[in-house]
Amino acid sequence: MAVVLRARKSKQTMTISAVILAAGYGKRMKSDLPKVMHPILGRPLIDWAVRAVEPLVDQPPVVVVGHGKEQVQAYLNGRVRFVDQRELLGTGHAVQQTEALLRGQSDTVLVTYGDTPLLRSETLQGLVALFEEQRGSGDLAIAMLTVTREDPQGFGRIIRDAGGAIQCIVEEADCTPEQARIRELNPAIYCFDAQWLWATLPNLAASAKGEFYLTDLVGIAVTQGRRVLATTAPVEEVNGINTRAHLAHATGILRQRILERHMLAGVTIVDPANTMIEDAVEIGMDTTVMPGCLVQGTSVIGQRCLIGPHSVIRDSEIADECRIFYSVVEGARMDRDAEIGPFGHLRKGAHLGEHVHMGNFGEVKDSYLGPGTKMGHFSYIGNAQIDANVNIGAGTITCNYDGRKKYKTVIGKGVFIGSDTLLVAPVTIGDGARTGAGAVVTHDVADGALVVGVPARVVVRQPESD
Repeated sequence: MAVVLRARKSKQTMTISAVILAAGYGKRMKSDLPKVMHPILGRPLIDWAVRAVEPLVDQPPVVVVGHGKEQVQAYLNGRVRFVDQRELLGTGHAVQQTEALLRGQSDTVLVTYGDTPLLRSETLQGLVALFEEQRGSGDLAIAMLTVTREDPQGFGRIIRDAGGAIQCIVEEADCTPEQARIRELNPAIYCFDAQWLWATLPNLAASAKGEFYLTDLVGIAVTQGRRVLATTAPVEEVNGINTRAHLAHATGILRQRILERHMLAGVTIVDPANTMIEDAVEIGMDTTVMPGCLVQGTSVIGQRCLIGPHSVIRDSEIADECRIFYSVVEGARMDRDAEIGPFGHLRKGAHLGEHVHMGNFGEVKDSYLGPGTKMGHFSYIGNAQIDANVNIGAGTITCNYDGRKKYKTVIGKGVFIGSDTLLVAPVTIGDGARTGAGAVVTHDVADGALVVGVPARVVVRQPESD
């Protein structure tokens, strides 16, 4: 199965706390949903942010919540620690709210954001490694990420002296024309010396809006004679999500990462530009995914399968050597060498046993089809238990619902169900029994019997002799 690649923890001697800022409104998303809960490929933004820092820390990360906190807390419950920023007074104020929880708990505080799903653990690990390597001199206050690109996207500018040392950060709105031309930008992801951070945060001055910003800590550190270091981040990783357009752009990048992960693990993806696979999906080697497929949720697909084209698989378990053509499989299971399609639909609770064939325009819900069973086409099977080697003729329907309750249909081994048979549940069809075309079966059928007509009546009461 495919394995999610995650950064290994560095052999660090310092202890690290992680703070993820996720309290903002996200007004530009134009949504009732909190910004950090918008999904990308099966995970909300905040999940991607938490996963990026988890390999680097020994204690659960701290997530600063505010707007929409109930949804964030419900999703991450038990996985992180929460701090509530009751007043949204800027990034500096947000980190200050974590002091009571974190002070004295670590040497270093790593600060990231809940709306940066593209940021990799490996990039953060590089920042942490830089901080650890340089902290021995005792005067290092901050290590930070920077990025260089033509479109500043509203980021602050990194101001350096003639020797290349960072002096301060100037926000775009405050830049002089000369500073505005600087293309080294501040994505505001930092490693702080923890003792220095907690001592310095109270010294932040309020902005004209009455807010307190982490960016001002850089200038304070330089004024105090403390060092500020930087390492370059890949441009794509530090893009924050502020609009639906940003969300779509990030989705495209993450989609390609996921597809490459599967291809490197031995999966053939015929047309990556027209294939969508969510992050939690597992796929075995030598499986081929054809164009137009969407694989979602916690789906697991085995080895040597053929998926698609134009199939949807959601939260399902597909064993080795299965084939799915132009079909929808959701909350279902297919055992080895089962096949469905074209235009089949497995709904929640459907289970195809080994070597089952389910043809075009069939639907199965909350039912088991035993090994070797054949369900050709145009049939509906709901709330049924079907044994091995059953033939289900075209147009067969289990009438499982009477308007109030659902009832079960049981079909024994080797049964032959004629075309257009209606099985009015609750009903049991015995081993080796047969129904004639168009039969409406309202009562149990004994082993080996043949029933025909409307309502179905018995014409053969016992198995015929050889």
